[in-house]
Amino acid sequence: MRDWIRLLRPQHWVKNAFVLAGLLFGHAFGEPALVAAALGATAAFCLASSAVYAFNDCVDAPRDRTHPDKRERPVARGAIRPRAALAVAAVLAAGGLALAAWTGPRVAATVAAYVVLNVAYTLGLKRVPVLDVFAIAAGFMLRLLAGTAGIGIPPSRWLLACGFLLTLFLGFGKRRAEIAQLADDAAQHRPVLEAYSTGFLDKAILVCAAGMIVAYAQYTLAPETAAAQGTDRLILTLPWVLLGTFRYLFSLNFRGGGGDPANELLRDPLIALAALGWLGTVLWLIA
Repeated sequence: MRDWIRLLRPQHWVKNAFVLAGLLFGHAFGEPALVAAALGATAAFCLASSAVYAFNDCVDAPRDRTHPDKRERPVARGAIRPRAALAVAAVLAAGGLALAAWTGPRVAATVAAYVVLNVAYTLGLKRVPVLDVFAIAAGFMLRLLAGTAGIGIPPSRWLLACGFLLTLFLGFGKRRAEIAQLADDAAQHRPVLEAYSTGFLDKAILVCAAGMIVAYAQYTLAPETAAAQGTDRLILTLPWVLLGTFRYLFSLNFRGGGGDPANELLRDPLIALAALGWLGTVLWLIA
């Protein structure tokens, strides 16, 4: 059972919290129908993302066997047969699409696009420099759209801009961490890493981090934000964003971390504190 759970990677479901951002910033958490729709969309993405992980593990099993960490994945070490993992992936994808269809046709279309995007990523996009990171960011944007336009909440352009820059920042950070961890064997484990240099990735990370912070600060100070959220004090949440960003950069540059943002959130107490502090402050200000 542990092998099957590891195949589905439930610890990565935390990424699907992006779906719930629309409830928070759209002030819809008091409307039961929208809350139910958002939770349904989140659950659909959890099933779909687990299907993607299982499919990816089957395709990448030969390369994963030579990776210092990924060789422990159930398919790579032979604990689960590829055919069985593919069957589970198909069932999960079908279940996710069915749940998304129950939530609404727009959510179903978004989840379907997410599955297609990630299949394309596994089969080829992850080998194209820069486009690979944009594909990862697009997956998160689909989560945001499912939790906003998909359930009838108009998406904020600020929310979309901040979300896109955040996911680009984490995506380039992940590539930087992989190069640092795998050193001379990086291209053997992930071919696209041969095209990257630490200098380029460091610049891309700083550009995305700066853009994200500036966009978020502008969002908190914008008059339309104050009107929509009923408070002009959202700037008080900026220190939490800065703490989380700089702690992640510290982990990436000095502690060999950053390769898995979900694990960083769960394992690093300061990053977890920044996330919880930000969420608590937002709720205190606008709820």
